[in-house]
Amino acid sequence: MKLGIVGLPNVGKSTLFNSLTKAGAESANYPFCTIDPNIGIVPVQDERLTVLGNLYNSEKVVPAAIEFVDIAGLVKGASKGEGLGNQFLSNIREVDAIVHVVRCFDDSNVIHVDGSVNPLRDIETINLELIFSDMEMLERRIARTSKGAKNDKALAKELELLERLKTHLENGNMAKSFTTDDEEENALLDGYHLLTYKPVIYAANVKEDDLADDGVSNEYVKQVREFAEKEHSEVFVICAQIEQEIAELEEDEKKMFLEELGLSESGLEKLIRASYGILGLISYLTAGPKETKAWTITKGTKAPQAAGKIHSDFERGFIRAEIVNYDNLTECGSYNAAKDKGLVRSEGKEYVVQDGDVVLFRFNV
Repeated sequence: MKLGIVGLPNVGKSTLFNSLTKAGAESANYPFCTIDPNIGIVPVQDERLTVLGNLYNSEKVVPAAIEFVDIAGLVKGASKGEGLGNQFLSNIREVDAIVHVVRCFDDSNVIHVDGSVNPLRDIETINLELIFSDMEMLERRIARTSKGAKNDKALAKELELLERLKTHLENGNMAKSFTTDDEEENALLDGYHLLTYKPVIYAANVKEDDLADDGVSNEYVKQVREFAEKEHSEVFVICAQIEQEIAELEEDEKKMFLEELGLSESGLEKLIRASYGILGLISYLTAGPKETKAWTITKGTKAPQAAGKIHSDFERGFIRAEIVNYDNLTECGSYNAAKDKGLVRSEGKEYVVQDGDVVLFRFNV
């Protein structure tokens, strides 16, 4: 999963990015890497993996991972070359969802680029830049498609879609509010990688005092939640400053620190949960002496396609999947004990893989 982090300067975006990636690097057995200063890979903490790793005496435990892309320098006018934004906007064309950090705190020591705190204005500023960037991309695509549309019905149909979509954006709308019942058009929409077509998770950045009640008493957070509800987006409340402090702590210290703040989970854990929710993702697990690993798939994925996440040969030569529920497996204490109790099932090509399934694929190529 790949998430792009956007936000105006001084909203806590870079603080959040740095703390999330540092926390991830130090808290799990995953080869953390920074590809460049704007990209960090973070493991998805999953206690089930630790339990299975111990059960199977696995040589290594490999969690699922999230790649964060920090889009620096995004300001009003970025799509026209202001700041550094335009050169970075291309970095999030390929992300699965956008994390939009919004400032929801007053602090005279932290200057706001527009002179005052107004989360809805900030959201509109960023959204307009994303719309402008998408319009520029559509204009180039329209120019290319127009050349062949006169003699090609498929291109003519696509050109008509592109022009409708461009009009929709010109009216200040996000691409994700553009609707069509045509399957071909929906497939084309998916392939354009428009920034405004992507799901959005709003990170409402608050002061420490607002964390305990999850921002309920914060008027700014209330505004963001109401806005997000209208566009079917997710919201989670964080304090970037606290996340930075958490990132410096050892695992056992983190839990104590969170408890003192009256929190059950860190901002990173909130973000991961929101990401999986908005993208409709689940994890199935594989376990053995060599490796225990989590695999991220979309809800509704059938067994052969889930197998293909491991290797294309697994999907091509799929025979069956031997499946045991994680809770049943851990209660029985071993795979063989679960099998003796009839809790290991043999499933075919139509089986829809569930979250927490521990799977052994049988295939023949």
